[in-house]
Amino acid sequence: MKALSIRQPWAWLIIHGGKDIENRSWHTKHRGQFLVHASAGCTRKQWTEAVSFAIQAGLINHPAEVPTINELLLGGIIGSVELVDSLDTSDSPWYMGQKGFLLRDPKPLPFIPFKGRLGFFEVPSELTTQ
Repeated sequence: MKALSIRQPWAWLIIHGGKDIENRSWHTKHRGQFLVHASAGCTRKQWTEAVSFAIQAGLINHPAEVPTINELLLGGIIGSVELVDSLDTSDSPWYMGQKGFLLRDPKPLPFIPFKGRLGFFEVPSELTTQ
């Protein structure tokens, strides 16, 4: 199955926080389910910027709604989501990029450690069916 690496806490917000757009600088022809891979790195600054954005946009009310940087899972698969479309614009409050992947139906999965890559990449099916 295809996967896409996404930095935390953005990956967590897709699976648990209602984030329905993944912002990118490129379009994709991929449609359908893909695995959400949480990148291996997350700095305090990145966590703070993401949580501050979500609060200022009225998407969450308090930083405690998002796991702390030490609680976030890093470097592996955390869930799956359906990619519905690749957009140039969106009314979603999560849209802030040049392009956006419209997402729906997020599902958490048990954490599977796995090395990420750039762009969409293949994860062996035997890892996700155990």
